[in-house]
Amino acid sequence: MPALPKTLSDAAILMRLRTRQLLLLEALGREHNLGRAAAALGMSQPAATRLLQQAEDTVGVPLFTRLARGMEPTPSGEVLVRFARQALVDFRFAREQMAALRSGLHGRLRLGSVPGALPQLLGPVLAEYKTRHPRVAVSVLVETSDVMLALLERGEVDLVLGRPTERHHEDELAIEHLLAERQVVVVRSGHALLQQGEVVLADLVRWPWVLQPPGAPQRSRFEAALGEAGLHVRLDVTETASTVATTVLLEASDMLAIMPASLAAHYARLGVLQVVPVELPLQVPPIHLVMRRQRELSPAAAGFLEVLRGRVGAAVGGAASPDHTARENRARADASRSPYFPRVSR
Repeated sequence: MPALPKTLSDAAILMRLRTRQLLLLEALGREHNLGRAAAALGMSQPAATRLLQQAEDTVGVPLFTRLARGMEPTPSGEVLVRFARQALVDFRFAREQMAALRSGLHGRLRLGSVPGALPQLLGPVLAEYKTRHPRVAVSVLVETSDVMLALLERGEVDLVLGRPTERHHEDELAIEHLLAERQVVVVRSGHALLQQGEVVLADLVRWPWVLQPPGAPQRSRFEAALGEAGLHVRLDVTETASTVATTVLLEASDMLAIMPASLAAHYARLGVLQVVPVELPLQVPPIHLVMRRQRELSPAAAGFLEVLRGRVGAAVGGAASPDHTARENRARADASRSPYFPRVSR
């Protein structure tokens, strides 16, 4: 296989790498079988074989290893499959933006959020944003942090309001602190626990629970807190990441759940849920703004970022000490000068 000259530019290589080859690489990475990948693209297997060979000749390295029962990407192949997959996601987003422009809208904004960010952050920020930019089409996905960050990595959302997990690193993501708040236990109005004088952690394990799925930061920290308190019991758990499902289950049963204090206060104002007066030794990471590094933000996303930072700055500015504010400003300035800070397209 001929090696490409080291002096060949990225643009020159991309001129040789055709769209059909990228589509085949993405399909092969998904199917791990040349025949199925070819069928998915509506081409013959010999044609797919030629395209793969041409792609390997273009980049100068093997991309897939032929096995008895299919094909596996080489390390270089995995890199190029991810590139092809991202190119498809970006192209789909570009088509959505063009369709929005044709229908008279000014762009599209895709937001990911954990439920705890809704009352104090996403709700008021999005209301102000839509007042300023009523013709931007906005979609909001609400899930646990691990799910949202996976969508962010694949380019399926522009920004995430959530909590970084252990497997996500700052060399891949740009992360800004937004909101820290305590977690509380909630139940339906009239629950027996609310009539109990003093409630301790041991009282809680006797009741059924609605918890987020395994892997969510809140679930992991709660189970760790029970273990540290010596409460090694198997809970009666119903799992859901949906705040709506959680609320419905709590209303219809004696189940318990954990919520950020602001979300619990929202449902308490509606008369739906109440907070159990118990000290919960649960330290959940603060909510952060998370973006992909080295990825340009669309004008719609940049506008949302401006409103969000303005709101957060106004909320914490008066309470912050001068030293703390100076440190925050220096950190923000350093981040904005970094070559890894997400760029904003104009």
